[in-house]
Amino acid sequence: MSLKNVKTQSINVGGTDFYYRKLGEDKPGLPIIFLNHLTATMDDCDPKIIEGLASEHPIICFDNRGIGSTGGVTPKNVAEMATDAIAFIKALGYQKVDLFGFSLGGFISQEILLREPQLVRKVILAGTGPAGGAGISKMTPVVIKDVIKGNFTFRNPKFYLFFNSNANGHKAAKSYLKRIKERKENRGGKLKMKHLTHQLEAIKAYGLQAPQDLSVITQTVLVVNGDNDKMVPSSNSYELKNRIKNSEIIIYKDAGHGSIFQNHEDFVKKALEFLAK
Repeated sequence: MSLKNVKTQSINVGGTDFYYRKLGEDKPGLPIIFLNHLTATMDDCDPKIIEGLASEHPIICFDNRGIGSTGGVTPKNVAEMATDAIAFIKALGYQKVDLFGFSLGGFISQEILLREPQLVRKVILAGTGPAGGAGISKMTPVVIKDVIKGNFTFRNPKFYLFFNSNANGHKAAKSYLKRIKERKENRGGKLKMKHLTHQLEAIKAYGLQAPQDLSVITQTVLVVNGDNDKMVPSSNSYELKNRIKNSEIIIYKDAGHGSIFQNHEDFVKKALEFLAK
């Protein structure tokens, strides 16, 4: 089974149907809940990463409230997004999971970790940062600039937002954008502009809020980023490493916000090793 043809399922959470896809159902590892980035629906999941992790673990990607196929209205703050994610995990019947949060999903993962630590065994935080982190509140103009650039050049904005503007970055971007188009049938709903606006408001508020006490985190955390993240400045990854005592860090050279997509083979290998420890 692959992301290209895995069936889309749904579960009712507090009166809203949440849509999700699950790979690796027969694998013995603890379930991984993947929390995705700004604008992302299930169709934006990278097959190389999701399928790679599904070789040893069940892994679930889902559309949060108001996103893609899931109904309702997207919350305007990260805390409410985390409330939804917690309710979704519990509705699936899980008492313990591993979290893998990328970008906005990393903000949500930290919130879950701080509020429901008993629910989480290990966490991977990629392309993300702490509440109040440097530059996070300024993401909106960065996104808008590259959305406009994408419109003028007929490219997906992620070509510019996730990857460096050099030969390596362009090659990785083209490969990644091709991979996320592999699923041809039964694709999910599109992101509506209203919900994107809510996500951007949530990110700005998260960037402006007071820092959280990450020293209380006892779980093992893997922090991953590129050395040139224009969306969540790479200094935030070092900040997470310094403030979470049981953490380790991978910084990929010549890589940006989408470093895990550019370096998917190495990332999957190291992520599986981390989860197996």
